[in-house]
Amino acid sequence: QVQLLESGGGLVQAGGSLRLSCAASGRTLRNYAMGWFRQAPGKEREFVAAISRGGSITPYADSVKGRFTISRENAKNTVYLQMNSLKPEDTAVYYCAARNSWTTSQLGDEYADWGQGTQVTVSS
Repeated sequence: QVQLLESGGGLVQAGGSLRLSCAASGRTLRNYAMGWFRQAPGKEREFVAAISRGGSITPYADSVKGRFTISRENAKNTVYLQMNSLKPEDTAVYYCAARNSWTTSQLGDEYADWGQGTQVTVSS
């Protein structure tokens, strides 16, 4: 099992940027594909972005494509989500998740380990 801790959330105005970090402990992240998901109040959890174990595959949700960038730094056991041009509809709790596989998935059920989440609030 890998323990995940998100950070970097906060309050930002529309059009602004935030960078989320997901730090892992207990296992090395280089063995995992990683994903970011989010959940807004009253809505179901949704896929945001993922990155394969090697970093070469990075699918994104259509709603964030071109604005968000996922990356990983295995030496620091950390995954990042750079969020630019933020919109009020990006407001949610953001979670990172680990999947013990080479490939990514957009299905939350295929990720075994989750962080506690970090709040992102975008004001209009």
